Amino acid sequence: MRWTATGLLAAMAVLFFTTHGLLGDHPAWGYVNAFAEAAMVGGLADWFAVTALFRHPLGIPIPHTAIIPMNKDRIADTMAQFLRENFLTPAVVARRMSGMNVAKAVGDFLAASPQQSASDTRSRLTGGAAELLAEVLESLDPDRLGNQMRAGLGSQLAKIDVSPLAGRMLESTMADQRHTPLIDGFIRWAGLTLEDNEETVRDIIHTRVAGVLRWAGLDKTISGNVLDGLYKLLAEVLIDPEHPLRGKVEEGLRKLATDLQTDPATRERVEEMKRDLMENPAVSEWWMGVWERIRQSLIRRARDAESGLGEEMRSLLADLGEALKKDERLQLQINRFARRTAVGVASRYGSEIVTLVSETVKRWDATTVTGRIESAVGRDLQFIRINGTLVGGLVGMTLHFITSFL
Repeated sequence: MRWTATGLLAAMAVLFFTTHGLLGDHPAWGYVNAFAEAAMVGGLADWFAVTALFRHPLGIPIPHTAIIPMNKDRIADTMAQFLRENFLTPAVVARRMSGMNVAKAVGDFLAASPQQSASDTRSRLTGGAAELLAEVLESLDPDRLGNQMRAGLGSQLAKIDVSPLAGRMLESTMADQRHTPLIDGFIRWAGLTLEDNEETVRDIIHTRVAGVLRWAGLDKTISGNVLDGLYKLLAEVLIDPEHPLRGKVEEGLRKLATDLQTDPATRERVEEMKRDLMENPAVSEWWMGVWERIRQSLIRRARDAESGLGEEMRSLLADLGEALKKDERLQLQINRFARRTAVGVASRYGSEIVTLVSETVKRWDATTVTGRIESAVGRDLQFIRINGTLVGGLVGMTLHFITSFL
């Protein structure tokens, strides 16, 4: 467009000098010459005006030219003040945010189907979130983070009264007969343990019986009978659901369930056991090992495109989007939070934002400011020159027409 405007100005100059020698041949040449002369003057005037905004015309330091570079700092302050007064005031931000349903817009975006255009953006969002998660987990001190999480879990566990909860769970388990496999498993474990430690049992009986019995060799018979009796007892309890010993075990479990919920002494013992367990260094070491495995697993899954973590995050985001779309009360709460946050940012940091804009523009050199503003205005600057050339020519031709009748 700059070449077009300059070419039009040059064409008017050529037309003016060409038609100057033809004025006596025909009256029409006078109109053409007047048009070209006035167009040339108008084009030159507008070229000077446009150029003077950004630089000195022809490099000559004429007063009141290069207006924008010479007033760069004042323009920066004016821009910043305009931004502060018209965009970053709490009242303006609140009024603008009050008409926006931010939660529903976010919900529509998150719940968009994979066939819609938003799916690519959402995939990039989940991919970026997964990578961010991996980098955060790698950058944070694993020991410190693990200790913080352990402390947080410990503080929450300390608030929970474990005893009544355990009592109700045990009571519910027995009501549904879900404790029977546990008792059977315990009996089998007892039998296997006894089998693995037969020699130890025999040694204990050998050392406890009288010397005469040992001398007579009856200790082996006694220990064999004791072991056979124990095996028989365990087998009977395992086979017979109505065995008295099994009933005693169930009676004890029922009493334990009741005491866990109602007996202060039992509840206090459970709480003391819980505190001792939480303060045990071995538990801390166990937790740190568990946390490190969890952390490494999360990092690997976040970095592995085939792990399915991205799909899980997309499914989670889609569910969140559906909830935001349908739950008006949730929308109200989120919109209120977003509005208060935006107003708070404008109120607390509006001055800092304005200062950032002003100082950034001031740090630009004059050439940068000129180039950016001139590029932003763009083609319209050259249309000013073109219009000035054409309008000047029409005015000149009109004046020639008037003066020809005087």
